[in-house]
Amino acid sequence: MTGALVPRVLVVVCDSWGVGDAPDAAAYGDEGSDTLGNTAGAVAGIRAPNLASLGLGSLTSIRGVDTAAASGTAHGRATERSAGKDTTTGHWEMMGIRLDEPFPLYPDGFPPDLIEPFEREIGRAVLGNRAASGTEIIAELGEEHLRTGGPIVYTSGDSVFQIAAHKSVVDLPLLYGWSRAARRLLVGPHKVGRVIARPFEGRPGAFVRSPERRDFAVPPPGQTVLDRLQEAGVAVLGVGKIQDIFSSQGITEGRYSDSNDHGVDLTLEYLRRQAPAFVFTNLVDFDSKYGHRNDPEGYAACIEAFDRRLPELIAALDGGVLLLTGDHGCDPTTPPTDHSRERTPLLAAGLPGGPVDLGTRGSFSDLGQTVTDLLGADGTGLEGESFVDLLGIEGSS
Repeated sequence: MTGALVPRVLVVVCDSWGVGDAPDAAAYGDEGSDTLGNTAGAVAGIRAPNLASLGLGSLTSIRGVDTAAASGTAHGRATERSAGKDTTTGHWEMMGIRLDEPFPLYPDGFPPDLIEPFEREIGRAVLGNRAASGTEIIAELGEEHLRTGGPIVYTSGDSVFQIAAHKSVVDLPLLYGWSRAARRLLVGPHKVGRVIARPFEGRPGAFVRSPERRDFAVPPPGQTVLDRLQEAGVAVLGVGKIQDIFSSQGITEGRYSDSNDHGVDLTLEYLRRQAPAFVFTNLVDFDSKYGHRNDPEGYAACIEAFDRRLPELIAALDGGVLLLTGDHGCDPTTPPTDHSRERTPLLAAGLPGGPVDLGTRGSFSDLGQTVTDLLGADGTGLEGESFVDLLGIEGSS
């Protein structure tokens, strides 16, 4: 295929939107996880008419969400092939890289041969060093942190080295510097997927995480769809933590978001840029604020809030295509607070016909290959199979 079929493509990753039914869920201890379905059931239904019009209700049983899709849309599900269920793995697979070995996990905390060099590097003793909920460990150790200045280090069921510090004790440049130091130390068998800087503020008993979180990921091991798009002259514009997930590789420009609403605002600004363009947005509130905190009520309200803004994104496509998906699950109704191995939604808008049933795709990478076809790039050698021919766009058959 030569030449772009559309002027712009928007991919929105609703972080942790799982729809259950992963064929290997049992291997991850996630049987029965269904983030969207179980959330809707726990709150007696979700009102999301705009998502329903894209076909979301056809992917799993979501109480309150109609199963009738509108014209101009497509719906299906994506299946992760990579080993793991974390943010980096999911996003990389979307963009054409499959990992056969998962990033390392530390359910018992990090060993001395990691922590001791880190403490020497930053000149302070750490607090915590265990697997924990971020909000809970900050509430527990925040006052001691204020007294000692030692950062709170913790991990989770994901491959992450998280560093929490109060902004009045450790300013943001220093916290980010500590995170880069940890990233340099976490190599070889200890190459975790991400180091995450977790600034917080407030008083004892009322600590809150602030929005200046930054992720320091390992760089992709090879070219991704993002690199191929740039080679084809397409601007790659990242919103939220996208630039961190890919270590800025293949990113023309990126902007951090403070919330889902802010992320939508930034996305709308990018969609108004000159074409050809690929806008790649991660909306993290579903996961960070509600999934990991086992808060189905908050999760449901967050879905409904995004649904109200969805028409703005579709209206701004201006001849382009929206592809909406998730990167893993994080079922707020199950006892663990970690990510869950699930299939994810694959929804599209801005099509000439439909509704189209995309079925159950065999890889997250099918999305990325479809993006390359829509924007006239070369996906040769990358994972995935394009479904562009199913979209009914002129010139795609």
